[in-house]
Amino acid sequence: MPVSIDEFESGDLPEGPSVPEQVVTYLHTNRDAAFTRSEIATAIDEDPNTVGTALTRLKERELVRHRGQYWAITENEQRVAAAYNLHDVSEQLDKADGGIKSGDWDAVAPDQPHPSEQDASEDE
Repeated sequence: MPVSIDEFESGDLPEGPSVPEQVVTYLHTNRDAAFTRSEIATAIDEDPNTVGTALTRLKERELVRHRGQYWAITENEQRVAAAYNLHDVSEQLDKADGGIKSGDWDAVAPDQPHPSEQDASEDE
């Protein structure tokens, strides 16, 4: 759903569950079936491309299964519960402390890149 540029600029954006959250909720609620990307997008009223991206990321995290053109929630209920619990705790902490503000983070970040990000040519 598009937002006006004024809403975008002000940061006053609509709140609600993210597309990945909606996908997991939908698939978990309907865990006795598998759906195409388009069916999921229609069911949660989101753009099919956005749903496709979410499904790919959820698959990488082993929260959904994919066969052919069909998608279903993982059979590992504990994995879904753990992901939800982590998400829930993160949201609670953000509410409690205001979350991480990128400007504050950048102000205390080290000037040198982490060793894993240093260019190999610097070692020579």
